[in-house]
Amino acid sequence: MTERKPPGVSFESFVDKQIREAAERGEFRSLPGFGKPLPDDTAPYDELWWIKGKMHREGASVLPPALALRKEAEDAEAAVAEAVSESQVRRILGEVNTKIAEALLRPPAGPPLNLKPFDVEATVERWRAARSAAPSHREETL
Repeated sequence: MTERKPPGVSFESFVDKQIREAAERGEFRSLPGFGKPLPDDTAPYDELWWIKGKMHREGASVLPPALALRKEAEDAEAAVAEAVSESQVRRILGEVNTKIAEALLRPPAGPPLNLKPFDVEATVERWRAARSAAPSHREETL
């Protein structure tokens, strides 16, 4: 707890003394951003800077529903490429196809969806072909 300003001492010198003593004790070294340059101050002022900063730190984003679903479809394609089993491919595609079908029945606000459900069988065939063309890890160790 900070001490009270003694009578007869100017407020500025009292505050400066507390800051100097805290710096000497090393209390500022563990603060986030210590030793890092200050952010660019030439950018125009944004009233929502703190909200945007918090969202960035927490990995949150606010996209219109249609764009969020497009991003989810792209992520599903990437997940299919990394899938280790056919059942996993079918599960990934089934989940995203359900969301796409719902969005097609009740279009979300915002930009056009421009999506159609994935053809599960064709995607599974491409996944199988890619798996058979790539050398397996087991073959590399033999």
